Amino acid sequence: MASLGVNAYRFSISWSRILPRGKSGQVNSAGIKFYHNIIDNLLLKGITPFVTIHHSDYPQEFEDRFGAWLSPLMQEEFVHFAEVCFKSFGNRVKYWATINEPKLLAELSYTNGLYPPLHCSPPFGNCSSGNSDIEPILIVHNSILAHAKAVKIYRDHFQVEQGGMIGMVESAYMYKPMTNSEADKKAATRALAIHLTWVLDPLVHGDYPIELQHYLGKNLPRFSSEEKLLITNSTDFIGLNHYSTLLVKDCLHSNCTCIHDNNPTCTRGENRAISGFLLTTGQNKNGVFIGEEMGIPGLYVFPPGMEELVDYVKKRYNNIPIYVTENGYGSEEYQDGGYDMDQDMKRIKYHKTYLASLARSIRNGADVRGYFVWSLLDNFEWRFGYTVKFGLYYVDPISMDRSPKKSAHWFGDFLTNTTLNNIQAKSSI
Repeated sequence: MASLGVNAYRFSISWSRILPRGKSGQVNSAGIKFYHNIIDNLLLKGITPFVTIHHSDYPQEFEDRFGAWLSPLMQEEFVHFAEVCFKSFGNRVKYWATINEPKLLAELSYTNGLYPPLHCSPPFGNCSSGNSDIEPILIVHNSILAHAKAVKIYRDHFQVEQGGMIGMVESAYMYKPMTNSEADKKAATRALAIHLTWVLDPLVHGDYPIELQHYLGKNLPRFSSEEKLLITNSTDFIGLNHYSTLLVKDCLHSNCTCIHDNNPTCTRGENRAISGFLLTTGQNKNGVFIGEEMGIPGLYVFPPGMEELVDYVKKRYNNIPIYVTENGYGSEEYQDGGYDMDQDMKRIKYHKTYLASLARSIRNGADVRGYFVWSLLDNFEWRFGYTVKFGLYYVDPISMDRSPKKSAHWFGDFLTNTTLNNIQAKSSI
């Protein structure tokens, strides 16, 4: 990272590594030491740690005892974990993200049942347990309250002395109506409510978005007056993990039928409230994709979406500071002795065009303070394993040696303005 020229590194802390048994057990000193080493060595190289406290993993005991994020008990477990992190690392960590993508976790794990603990119900899937219409709502509700309680602890006991910032990171597609019909335009607004403002509105404005309250009705928990005070303005910044833009079709006023086998980018349940009575897809009604497909189904190259998303967040949340906490190009390729140069050239083009789009938002006044490439290295991409590559560096599967791709050289030049500086130097001779 130091040779690449980056000045910040985003990573997460493993809950089980620090507190294997949560509040009921002891802090694991070896786990604390592990992260001390990472943080200290980053700082020695002049690299700022940007730390996510919780990124999906937690001790199995929580699942076994009370159902983890399905229970309010998880809020207190998280606050305890966060406080241990503040005490242990806060004198050197100035940027904290409480939870990574709580809405996406709810969707993948409790709506569609694709990720542990594999909860779902028809028509979303056939899991051994779960309720796709109810459980995701509880997951997000408990996550919001856990975040806000941890933020209060940080602000009351650590922030003044340690001088840091604390916020939330959410998965952030941009959504565009499939047609110019009023129904599809309203559906695109609902899509943002279902997938983005569901989490962010409470953290800034103190309650769920109106669209969500309307369509989820009594299934959506209500915040008490005390909880509203707690969650309002409970974030110093918003972290956006943005890769792609999707088209949206209304399913309230027309019949939506997604041919799932032929179109993996739309999921079952498009006619349900939990999905916002809408269908999201990468293809328009004529079958034309919104942009070039990436290596993961549902991701398309659409650079204008970055500017549109940041502008939307800027306006809705009073230009709160924004960090683009993930952005990158995923190519489907296999490690067979090297990386695919053509795919990597697409990666360079992706970052160039998305950064240009982000720059337009900044010039228009958006308070964007950071940008993180996903990812530094080719890594294990969830259920896609090692078949999808996002990295600037290729990792040899046998030796584990790391080699810079052309995209790494490009990004290093970009960070140091090498091309521009060379041009200026030549012009001054």
